[in-house]
Amino acid sequence: MAAQFGRRLRRTATTTAVAAAAVAALSASQAPGALPTGAGGGTQSADDTPPPDSSATGNSPYYTELPPLTTPDKPGTSTDLPATGPAEAGIPATVLAAYKQAEKELAKSKPGCNLPWQLLAAIGKVESGQARGGRVDAGGTTISPILGPVLNGNGFANIPDTDNGEFDGDSTHDRAVGPMQFIPSTWDKWGQDANGDGRRDPNNIYDAALAAANYLCAGSRDLSVQADLNRAILSYNHSQEYLNTVLTWFEYYKKGTHEVPDGTGVLPVGTGPADPGPSASPSPSPGTGPTPGAGPTPGATKPGASPSPGTPGAPGTSSPEPGGGGTGPSTPGGGPTTPPPGGGSQTPTPPSTPEKPETPETPVVKRIEKAGKAALTAMAGGQFTERAAVRAVDADGRPVAGVPVRFQIVGDTDTRFTGGRLQVLVPTGKDGVATALTLQAGERTGKFTVRATAAVKDVAVLDQTATVTARQADALTAGGDTVLTAAPGTAFTDRVEATATYRQAAAPKVAATAVITSEGGAAPLDKGPYFKGADGSPTRELTGLTTDENGVLRLPEIFADTTTGTFLLRLETEGGGTLTIELKVAGEPAGGPSEEPTGEPAA
Repeated sequence: MAAQFGRRLRRTATTTAVAAAAVAALSASQAPGALPTGAGGGTQSADDTPPPDSSATGNSPYYTELPPLTTPDKPGTSTDLPATGPAEAGIPATVLAAYKQAEKELAKSKPGCNLPWQLLAAIGKVESGQARGGRVDAGGTTISPILGPVLNGNGFANIPDTDNGEFDGDSTHDRAVGPMQFIPSTWDKWGQDANGDGRRDPNNIYDAALAAANYLCAGSRDLSVQADLNRAILSYNHSQEYLNTVLTWFEYYKKGTHEVPDGTGVLPVGTGPADPGPSASPSPSPGTGPTPGAGPTPGATKPGASPSPGTPGAPGTSSPEPGGGGTGPSTPGGGPTTPPPGGGSQTPTPPSTPEKPETPETPVVKRIEKAGKAALTAMAGGQFTERAAVRAVDADGRPVAGVPVRFQIVGDTDTRFTGGRLQVLVPTGKDGVATALTLQAGERTGKFTVRATAAVKDVAVLDQTATVTARQADALTAGGDTVLTAAPGTAFTDRVEATATYRQAAAPKVAATAVITSEGGAAPLDKGPYFKGADGSPTRELTGLTTDENGVLRLPEIFADTTTGTFLLRLETEGGGTLTIELKVAGEPAGGPSEEPTGEPAA
């Protein structure tokens, strides 16, 4: 899952020395095969890592660059800083939002795990440089896929295809995918839909961050306990140096960070899965790779390369472990070393440059066409069951993948895409289809337009009509007796209440009417029970009634004049919900008014 292709050189010898010292402090100067001492116990061994069937690592290379000497914040100050400070402390806005959203979700679903978002940020830094410095669209999907190398056993794990190329585009072998570098088989188990677009997409930072959060919290881990925190990180990559690197960034981010605009994040020095091309890394993989201390350090040398100065295994070179002996500081995990401060004869060995693969000819998009079948309709306040979708095709009608499509809401409406957005950018999949986020209807009814625009010259826009209908209720249920009685000239003792439902769920904010008719159904009446209007005069028809947040409809008081007999109160809601209640006026007048009141109502 982790990825580093080529070794990372330190920015300066001074920074290297200090960073190495920091890692040495974290690892308590332990041997390469031992894990750091946890808060809840002693030194852990490789046997304490998760069993193979729950492992998610390919033990592959990763970004090893460490934080700079300057800390992003002063001790004791807030961890939510403004957009200032060292560049390395800045996290792209959408990426940071995804980490924090995942933390909140796990606080509800697994409160005992105590997952801090800074841990996700640390892993995201070493896995993909925070999604290539935040190169994501408005929905959190990477502008272009982040892929690891083909896992065909040539220097990496040998993992035959498990997804028929659905996520990684390779139907022969698997490849790590996305900003958190999941391989398809692991994503199949842990993948999440965190942004509400109906898809589990490893290239979406919201989905990937929540998946990583759940993965780290597997079992009964409590990440506030150092031993459990170590095990969780090692389950991502069984490497002592990986653990040290992640812990260093974790501590760095806990001291403070700030938000930077998407696409402006600082990438780690060197190459990695965030750099398009064949040099990317394998990722979470059940039971692949050696355990810590059981052989060469993952990623220490390039496949097929001979040891060079500064590489573990070469006689007389420096130790890869921080705090170890040797001729000079080195990058964790081995690789070319920088000359010692003050000079020296050691010469760094630059990483070899992989050959660039042939770039296939990009199909020319001729048009975009409607891909969804059903109409876009929803009730006010509800979600649209269908989503706007278009297909990009070439001149022969064949689908074209990877075409950015912008969906935009146009018109007088308060409907929005998930997250309150007016527009979203979505790339087409291998079937040529781009599907917008779910639409959330507002309270404003009527029609509006969802406009799809492909980021291709001379391709016409495609408009789809969407409709928001009034809130509805298909049933009304009386909250009390369905027969009310009163003596002539008095008020009915009981007040009318009814509950409106739509498909057996409470129907709030639904418009309703109330009409008093004769037993034979004639309306309107000029005698019999009545409501008092705003001016106190009798009225036997009320409009503009609305159910409350719980779907309950409450009517004002009903009065009886001197006319005796049986009358009907008929209630009706938008959507066809109906209820009829009998109003009976019988007996002698109770000393009330003998005629209907006129003018202002009595106090």
